[in-house]
Amino acid sequence: MQEKSTNTTAVIYSSARKSGNTSTQVSNYIAKEGGQGFCIDDFVISPYRYDKNYPEDDFYTLFEQLLSFEHWVIASPIYWYNTTPQMKAFMDRITDYMDDEVLKPKLRTLRQKQFSILSNAASSAAPAAFIDMFKHTFNYLGMTFKTHSHVQAS
Repeated sequence: MQEKSTNTTAVIYSSARKSGNTSTQVSNYIAKEGGQGFCIDDFVISPYRYDKNYPEDDFYTLFEQLLSFEHWVIASPIYWYNTTPQMKAFMDRITDYMDDEVLKPKLRTLRQKQFSILSNAASSAAPAAFIDMFKHTFNYLGMTFKTHSHVQAS
């Protein structure tokens, strides 16, 4: 049996409930597929600003660490066809790497990476609007979509 590597997959997740359905889904994924979990609710990620003024913000440190992983798994509950506010802030802040000539080469390393999506909601399927936000963003960055898994939560 092939041993699962924890160094190639980063599971990036957020939820309003720290021990809720998303956390369970992430734990199950890591147990089965391997990976390292990053609960972005544990980090200070400020909303995107044109002036790049982010005092005491953890985004750059977190993003630099995530760049070392080959596969990103994004996990979030679905709130009104969207992700959590903290996940949205994380996604928006990727723009910082597009706007800065020094950081752009680091962002380009995403072109060799894959991404997957884990979602959960009361519905039996994830709405296209939720999935498409991630797919379009990461495809724009050059990442390759691998898979999506949805869990109907109660």
